[in-house]
Amino acid sequence: MPDVENVIIVGSGPAGYTAALYTSRANLQPLVIEGFFWGGLLQQTTDVENYPGFPDGIMGPDMMQKFRDQAERFGTRFITDQATKLELASEPGGIHKVWVGDDEYQARTVILAMGAEHKKLCVPGEEELSGSGVSYCATCDAAFFKDVPTIIVGGGDSAMEEAIFLAKFASKVVIVHRRDEFRASKIMLERARSIDNVEWLTPYVVEEFLEGDGPLKRIARLRNVETNETRDLEIGGAFIAIGHEPQSEIARGQVDTDENGYVTTQGESTRTNLPGVLAAGDLVDHTYRQAVTAAGSGCQAALDAEWYMRDTPEVPTPEGMPEGDLAEAQWSPAQRSAAIPQH
Repeated sequence: MPDVENVIIVGSGPAGYTAALYTSRANLQPLVIEGFFWGGLLQQTTDVENYPGFPDGIMGPDMMQKFRDQAERFGTRFITDQATKLELASEPGGIHKVWVGDDEYQARTVILAMGAEHKKLCVPGEEELSGSGVSYCATCDAAFFKDVPTIIVGGGDSAMEEAIFLAKFASKVVIVHRRDEFRASKIMLERARSIDNVEWLTPYVVEEFLEGDGPLKRIARLRNVETNETRDLEIGGAFIAIGHEPQSEIARGQVDTDENGYVTTQGESTRTNLPGVLAAGDLVDHTYRQAVTAAGSGCQAALDAEWYMRDTPEVPTPEGMPEGDLAEAQWSPAQRSAAIPQH
């Protein structure tokens, strides 16, 4: 039978590693199942200039290495592999199970920090220019495109927010959208339309991104969806704002999620609908999605896990029940009553 961990953290990035730092400093000896591509979205980011404490900026992968090293210094253990299955207990004090392939791990608490992925256009050149002309976060990268023309791809509120922010830096922002109508709210559309250097190009889609020969170095090849006419725009950069995909698949059907797949938490806490299961970072945040807010929620999840273990007694093995059969659903009412203290 596997040893029961105090805390298993599924995922990495600012939320997962901060949760690991706090729980390891609380002497809870967390186990982090960090995934093959550990570090979250910051592993795909170049310069990070808006995280406190780095006045000269830092490369995203370097920042994540520092987060990881700091957690490891205090005793965090890591499995650099993917969690493949969860079996989360529904009773207070129950044991949660996490699988990595055929290997089973058990814990009193689980912190879910799998993050979210940018939705991508999946067109030629996008991957090659990612982090070098193609970006998914104007708040993060707009300052790198000062006084050059750019495009925003998308038609929702996120695209309008990105355009409004980017317009403070770029010489021109062209919003490219596949329809003449926009999903964005009326107020966001009005704000974007009121900005002099924001232009609109519909109904167009991006066919590919190309390296250019001119001073701007990048070309967006666009196609009119009605006429199939193509046109090339010489740009300094492109921002893709078509949404995010929370990486919650492994937990769906057990923890509550909203209509977009984000894990929902209770009040201002990181508690999910299951006792001892916490969620943090971009997995729950569809509003801010910043490294600093993810790290903050990782801290909250660690504290919530610590408080849960402090206040919740462990469920002992019922007398006469084999060690390998801890599934509470198999207990008789008498065994359950004997095992769980009544208050």
